[in-house]
Amino acid sequence: MIRWIRQQLGFDPPHQSDTRTVYIANKFPQHGHYIPQRFADNRIISSKYTIWNFIPKNLFEQFRRIANFYFLIIFLVQVSPDTPTSPITSGLPLFFVITVTAIKQGYEDWLRHKADNEVNGAPVFVVRSGSLVQTRSKNIRVGDIVRVAKDETFPADLVLLSSDRAEGTCHITTASLDGETNLKTHYAVPETAVSQSVSRLESLQAVVECQQPEADLYRFVGRITVTQQGEEIVRPLGSENLLLRGARLKNTKEIFGVAVYTGMESKMALNYKCKSQKRSAVEKSMNTFLIIYLGILLFEAILSTILKYAWQAENKWDEPFYNQKTDQERNSSQILKFISDFLAFLVLYNFIIPISLYVTVELQKFLGSFFIGWDLDLYHEESDQKAQVNTSDLNEELGQVEYVFTDKTGTLTENEMQFRECSINGIKYQEINGKLVPEGMTEDSPDGSVDEKNGEEELFLKAVSLCHTVQISYDQTDGPGDPFSHANGFSPLMEYYASSPDEKALVEATKSCLSARRYKLLHILEFDANRRRMSVILQKPSVVCVCVCVCVCVRVFVSRLQDKVQETIESLRLAGIKVWVLTGDKHETAVSVSLSCGHFHRTMNILELVQQKSDSECAEQLRRLALNEHTFQKANNSLKMIKEDHVIQHGLVVDGASLSLALREHEKLFMEVCKNCSAVLCCRMAPLQKAKVVRLLKTSPEKPITLAIGDGANDVSMIQEAHVGIGRCRIGEDVACNSNAYWYTVCLSSWCIHMFCRANQHFTGTASGEELKDISKNSLLSFKTFLYWTFLGFCHAFVFFFGSYILMGEDTTLMGNGQMFGNWTFGTLVFTVMVITVTLKLALETHFWTWMNHFVTWGSIAFYFIFSLFYGGIIWPFLHTQDMYFVFVQLLSSGSAWFAIIIIIITCLFPDVIKKVFYRHLQPTSTQKSQVSVRLPPQTLEL
Repeated sequence: MIRWIRQQLGFDPPHQSDTRTVYIANKFPQHGHYIPQRFADNRIISSKYTIWNFIPKNLFEQFRRIANFYFLIIFLVQVSPDTPTSPITSGLPLFFVITVTAIKQGYEDWLRHKADNEVNGAPVFVVRSGSLVQTRSKNIRVGDIVRVAKDETFPADLVLLSSDRAEGTCHITTASLDGETNLKTHYAVPETAVSQSVSRLESLQAVVECQQPEADLYRFVGRITVTQQGEEIVRPLGSENLLLRGARLKNTKEIFGVAVYTGMESKMALNYKCKSQKRSAVEKSMNTFLIIYLGILLFEAILSTILKYAWQAENKWDEPFYNQKTDQERNSSQILKFISDFLAFLVLYNFIIPISLYVTVELQKFLGSFFIGWDLDLYHEESDQKAQVNTSDLNEELGQVEYVFTDKTGTLTENEMQFRECSINGIKYQEINGKLVPEGMTEDSPDGSVDEKNGEEELFLKAVSLCHTVQISYDQTDGPGDPFSHANGFSPLMEYYASSPDEKALVEATKSCLSARRYKLLHILEFDANRRRMSVILQKPSVVCVCVCVCVCVRVFVSRLQDKVQETIESLRLAGIKVWVLTGDKHETAVSVSLSCGHFHRTMNILELVQQKSDSECAEQLRRLALNEHTFQKANNSLKMIKEDHVIQHGLVVDGASLSLALREHEKLFMEVCKNCSAVLCCRMAPLQKAKVVRLLKTSPEKPITLAIGDGANDVSMIQEAHVGIGRCRIGEDVACNSNAYWYTVCLSSWCIHMFCRANQHFTGTASGEELKDISKNSLLSFKTFLYWTFLGFCHAFVFFFGSYILMGEDTTLMGNGQMFGNWTFGTLVFTVMVITVTLKLALETHFWTWMNHFVTWGSIAFYFIFSLFYGGIIWPFLHTQDMYFVFVQLLSSGSAWFAIIIIIITCLFPDVIKKVFYRHLQPTSTQKSQVSVRLPPQTLEL
């Protein structure tokens, strides 16, 4: 127990050496001085709280927020004796905010626990004590031999020991890890590949030595030592021998593997970059403004305390006849009295920071998140899935995004290739309805030449259909049978699995062009850089062996894009949002997809930072790129004078190795090049490199709002690093990105800006995005705007108080019976003027009126009057004093009071109205221009 606690606190890590030694089947050495290494269990923990730490940890996190901590201090001061206001005024709203937030976060964490329990409780089979036993996934230990069947996911990171194939190979898909649906082949070493039964595995004497866990999905270094007949055989291990957790076994009946990384030490889990809860720019700005107002509050409290003692310097005010001091008050410490008075003024003035603002913001975020889930454009009908909002803290960031970072495979593309055309002996052929048709001819040509194949065409189709590494799976639901016994020669239940989508597309294209024939595969000569081709050696009944090579031809494939990707990228570009594609694909493939999806366009000046070998070489290339951009910028300035539409844009291509060099010592120069590019493509990227690129932009001096979208475990770090993260669901595959990251799960290829615009359209009744320009880059949260509204608030407060004071001078009678107004009536008058003025000021700032706006605006004023009449018209037995009894009724019964209310409101709002009219005609905002364009007919606009 003590060791576990030390591990949780980070004082006693489970492993301390650079390598780990794994004894297969946990057959440890028998000598006495061996000390086994400690490894993590196989539980996946994405939750944040436990039943024991939820209350203290959640309260600690909530009171780390400046606003909550401030209101807690005010509440504690109000609880003390002689407080001028009731602690309920601060305590009740604070309790409401804390409780609602705790319930929301507790429910979200309960969903994480539920998902974790499903994963950790999944049934698995392990070899123990000479038999195959079923247990739960969380019970797998490092060293256990695990059996995985076809179409199951690997419960831990396993080193492949054997499979049902004699050569010890298996095929997997890693769609949930890197978004790729291609079939990947993994291998067992020959010494363990023969152990295909539980009994042979139980007798296996082997040790795996490998590196400690790391997040890189594509790197694994180790070795396996197998003891056979007293002789030790050592074989190297690489990434082709490691089966990653989250990957899925395909086209293989079963495999056996030894667990080397388990639980939170698996590569998939290590890609869950630990992040604290994300805070929106609005919340951060509110915290900054709160600190400023806190400084103002402290200044006011100190100044008022000093003025109080200055006023009480005269004895007649220090101890008037109607308020004599007690002996205890006369003998009390002056320092304690000063502190007590300071705290009293602090409580009196604490409403300068209204807790109701934070209650309103929290409710707005929570209710606003429902509109994302209700959006039909984000609903996937086939899987009956809607957009899932895992946190409502980031809603307002959706309309402020300046940079979008996206994965390629599975996000921009569907990772499927379609065969389109080829060239055979100089003749171009097109694929039409499953047939190869020479260019210029159609499928229904009258001469029937389409169905006839010459020798060259036949040879091409045979070579393509035989020279490949595609695996075929037969789904024999009706029992075993001959897959070639169907009418067309092929079973309709055949399923192809390939290591690349283009190879699969080739085989599928030739399937409908040839009849079924039997060949026996003898050997494969893999593709290499010297031969520039692959070959297979086959055997058929009439010939001993045949060597087949792929013909020299041109094959054209089309990578299928996600729906509306081109339109989305173009819309984002027109909105001023820059799109960066971060992918692990090779340079040529990534550039091709960028061009096809519209990320790069043909007229763009493409800059490249690839294959850099040293820091000096990288720096020189960056300087050349910066100079190139500067030259084109001069050309742009000249071109803009001719025609604005043909401004030359830049696109940048950078690979992972060059990026590492650029970020090492030339970060500033690299950022200068990137900021002048309208599109950036980063290829051959490791998962953590993606996060570094996002952090690079996020922490730049401009502090842009970033968004990342992906669909695999290699995208998790990038998604967590960005301000807003979107995890795209993969229909039919397990999604490795679960709810411990704060992101939105969005079906299909919908993007964040669609969410914001849909909500905006619902509230405002307009689909135009022109009005969004006024709030771009959080312009309304600028310090200049903050100072303006703060100054305006002080001016209005000045008018409220001194306007009421002047109209209620010492010799002024405002009540009908000739009585003077008292302090409570004076305060009620000031407060009434404030409520009406502030509400009308909000009405002046409203751009679009709906029934909801009318209801809230005018209902607020009506509710104030109704509540004040109700509260002041009843003697409340639980109140100690009845100072407000009948005060509001007497105030409203005075015609002079109504006159004062109207005069003060007009005095406050008249300058605002004049300013709005002046600016609307001379310097209209984008919103006002949009309103004019909607209201005026087209012919008026043309004038």
